[in-house]
Amino acid sequence: MNASSNKTVSIVIVTRGVNDHLVSCLNSLKKQSFIDFETIVIDNSLMPAFGQKILNDHPFVKLYPSSENLFYCQALNKGIEVSQGSFILCLNDDVILDKYFIERALEGFSYDSRIGAVSGKILRQDGATLDSTGLFLSPWRSAKERGYGCKDEGQFQKRGYVFGVNGAVAFYRRTMLEHIKENNGYFDADFHIFYEDLDIAWRARRFGWKGYYIPEAIAYHLRGGTVRLSHGINKPCARKYLDDRLHADLIKNRYLTIVKNESMLGFLFHSPYVVMYDLTLWSYILLFRPQQIKIFVSNLKYLKSALTRRKY
Repeated sequence: MNASSNKTVSIVIVTRGVNDHLVSCLNSLKKQSFIDFETIVIDNSLMPAFGQKILNDHPFVKLYPSSENLFYCQALNKGIEVSQGSFILCLNDDVILDKYFIERALEGFSYDSRIGAVSGKILRQDGATLDSTGLFLSPWRSAKERGYGCKDEGQFQKRGYVFGVNGAVAFYRRTMLEHIKENNGYFDADFHIFYEDLDIAWRARRFGWKGYYIPEAIAYHLRGGTVRLSHGINKPCARKYLDDRLHADLIKNRYLTIVKNESMLGFLFHSPYVVMYDLTLWSYILLFRPQQIKIFVSNLKYLKSALTRRKY
């Protein structure tokens, strides 16, 4: 962190320049009631004209164009490394923030000095469907978004502790990120994309940090807007709408998250749930996507580095 910085919040956005999502996201930042922030955009579009247009239309942006299409975790790490704020808000470019999001979300960090991550209420862009009210660890050791796909009827209006925060709108205390940083970055670069939010939440908890939920901090997310096939946006069963490479990361990263973070006692206790989940998963793969088996075998190389980081 640059000691001369006077910015409280650094916003890090990774974009591939798809469907003008970034423009809507940046426009929502210009309307924020809280103004003490910097905006860092990691441009993975590989289109110089796209980046130049962003700078022309949004001169407050600090743009970092990539010479190659970085994976999501790599790009986030790059953005955090050059950021200056005491708090880091990692945003997907298909997110729009309510005017008071930053101001209200920051309140969550004041409850306890060990709160390292804050979640707001994340709605779909229809404003009526919940996308996430906090990230939790399921019995089958996958990521569970509280309220996912349910109609918002005020059932999650109570502030309180959560396991972690959804990666689309992830607000972190810099002190926490520095504390849990691994040798390949804040976010595990081996993950590429998916499960990076659960991994960082689980890792943070092992280091004594907490997550907190502020329902008054509202954001709107176009679920899958930049990674799914167009007909799968905002649909359940996300894996059906991912290409083979992304689906392979989804499978791999759940295992890496377990290897890195699960205790032996926790694994023994939850093993029946894990086995049931995996039987269902691999039945689906064998029946509908058998080409994934070859990719999965090639991804086994990542287990060694995951075991090394588990020791850390």
